[in-house]
Amino acid sequence: MTFRKVRSLDLAVIISFSLLAPASAEPLSTSWVAAHGARARLIAGHVDGLSNGKADLWAGVEIQLAPGWKTYWRRPGDSGGLPPHFDWSRSKNIKAVTVLYPAPRRFKDAIGDSVGYSGAVLFPVKFQRENEAASAVLHLSFQYGICREICIPAEAEFALTIPPHIEGASPEISAALAQVPRPQRRPEDPELISREAKLEDQPPKLVLEARFPKSADTADMFIEAEGSTYVPLPVKTGAEGDTVRFEVDLSEGLELDELRGANLTITMVSERGQAEATWKLP
Repeated sequence: MTFRKVRSLDLAVIISFSLLAPASAEPLSTSWVAAHGARARLIAGHVDGLSNGKADLWAGVEIQLAPGWKTYWRRPGDSGGLPPHFDWSRSKNIKAVTVLYPAPRRFKDAIGDSVGYSGAVLFPVKFQRENEAASAVLHLSFQYGICREICIPAEAEFALTIPPHIEGASPEISAALAQVPRPQRRPEDPELISREAKLEDQPPKLVLEARFPKSADTADMFIEAEGSTYVPLPVKTGAEGDTVRFEVDLSEGLELDELRGANLTITMVSERGQAEATWKLP
C-alpha cells in the first residue's frame, strides 16, 4: 500500500513537470498559411556553434512549394518577379532583425531567366531582443511571389512569442544556414579569381572568372549592385577545367554611370558549394 502511494506521488510530480517543460525544450513554430501553390510558416530555435561555441537563437521563414512552382530570390532576375518582402515593424522587444538568403538557382523562362527556389526554401533570420530576460514577439507581415505558368503575389501574417529561455534546436534552420553564401571558407566552395570592368568597350561589359572545384558543369553566378541599381544576369562564356568565365553585357537596361564606383556583391553557386565575394568597380 505504501509502495503504491509513493508511485502515485512520483507520477503526479512527473506530470506537473511535463506541463511546464516542453515549451522550452522544443523549437517554436506558427501554423502553416496556405497560398495557391505554396504554404509558409515562421519557426524559431537554437542553432549550435555559430558564436564562440554557444547556441544562438534564430528564426526562419519557410516556404514549401507544390511541384512545378517556384518563388524568388532577393533579385528575381531578368524576367521579372516579386522578391520576398519582410515587415517586422510590429514585433515587440526586438531591436534588430537580419534576413539571410540561401543560394538560389537559375530558371530558364520564355521571356528571360529568373532566380529563385523550387521545392522548398527557408530564409534564416537572426534577431536580437532589447531585453534578454523578457519574452519577445516576432510579428511578420510577409509578401512573396510564386510562379508556375503565371506569377501571382502571396502574403501571410505571423506572430510567434519567444520566451526568455528556449532550448529546442532547429535542424531546419541549421540546414538553411549551411546553404547561405559567405566568403569562401571550404575547399569545395567557389572562388573568384579574376574580374575586369570593360566600361569603355562597345558593348561595355564585366568579365569574371571563378574556380568551381569539381563542379564547373553546374556553376552559376549572380551579381548585385548596392541599392536598386540593376545588373543583368551573367552569361557563362567558357570553361577550362574548374575555371569558368562569365560576362555581363551592360549595354541595355541600365544607366552605366550608376555602376561607376559601385560596390558589387558576387554570388557563386554550384552543386558542391556556394560563396560570396565583393568588388568595388572603378
